[in-house]
Amino acid sequence: MTARAHLRRRFRALVAQFARNVRAAVIIEMAFAIPFLVLLGFGGLEIANLTLTHTRISQLGLNTADNASRIAAGSNLAQPQVREADINDVFAGVEKQAGNLHFEQHGRIILSSLERNSDGGQWIHWQRCYGDLNVDSSYGTEGDGQSGTDFPGMGPEGAEVTAAAGTAVMFVEVVYEYQPLLYGKWLGTRTIRSTAAFNIREARDLSQVYNPSPAATKSSCS
Repeated sequence: MTARAHLRRRFRALVAQFARNVRAAVIIEMAFAIPFLVLLGFGGLEIANLTLTHTRISQLGLNTADNASRIAAGSNLAQPQVREADINDVFAGVEKQAGNLHFEQHGRIILSSLERNSDGGQWIHWQRCYGDLNVDSSYGTEGDGQSGTDFPGMGPEGAEVTAAAGTAVMFVEVVYEYQPLLYGKWLGTRTIRSTAAFNIREARDLSQVYNPSPAATKSSCS
């Protein structure tokens, strides 16, 4: 057998052996599949984190409204007052509860005192805000409904929250810009919104928000 014939025979044997070997095909398949599986895994983590953040924002609104409804500063000789310092204390609890959400930088809480006006209509007596996100209330601003009965209350149209005579409802709106873990930009801009409302737990002085000395900084919405 000549050397050339031997080489041809050897080459055919190698080709036949390679054709029977499936390891290369598996490696190629894995090379295509692994990036997809990694993206799928991170996508699942991102969606899970988004869902958890929705829950945390909802709970944040509920707790803020509940805490605001419990404000009762004063003695047994007079009705409890609402003070700027007490409202600031409620907002201080927001950042502690929000934890790693960095809420002050990426969110805003709008706390409104919904009451009855002298004409029997609904009225946003006062409104305070916390957080750097530049958004306004979706349901009204301080002073809306001060007179008359045209202002329906706060909340989605047709399902507004209203206050009874002689009491107040602490209505809270939470707005938060979701911060993705890794590849969340494919989700697009995600603005999470939530609302909560609690009736005040006991009678209080509804005439004004007090700011005795030493004066506290007003948590203005402007």
